[in-house]
Amino acid sequence: MSELVAYVDGGSHGNPGPAGIGIVLESPGGETIRISKWIGHQDNNVAEYAAVLEALQLAVARKAKRLQVYCDSEVVVRQMTGEYACRSPRLYSLNWTCRKLARALEFTISHIPRELNLEANTLANHAVRCRGEALSFT
Repeated sequence: MSELVAYVDGGSHGNPGPAGIGIVLESPGGETIRISKWIGHQDNNVAEYAAVLEALQLAVARKAKRLQVYCDSEVVVRQMTGEYACRSPRLYSLNWTCRKLARALEFTISHIPRELNLEANTLANHAVRCRGEALSFT
């Protein structure tokens, strides 16, 4: 598997509050993996980073050469691209881990409007509502 595209979203109901991530991972051959995962009580930015991290881990596990991530969090996208410095102690380790893992791939991350990321958003919200009942399907 050479190239993957991931739509990611993370969210919390309350900030911090119950949190979840949603990922839609697509391969050029048409395979789609959808993940909805509860991540405990976190804030929105931690949840967004957790979604990016999960997509990176999936890409590495699938031996992808390239990963294009689409995310509706401007903060996460701009921190990952280096446009913004990551000064938050609670986000720094997530940012560092994601950037380190991203070096194993040809990695790009782009901001998209929330309305173009509805499926990942729905999966993240499902995870929050179901609290711990992981959902993963292809």
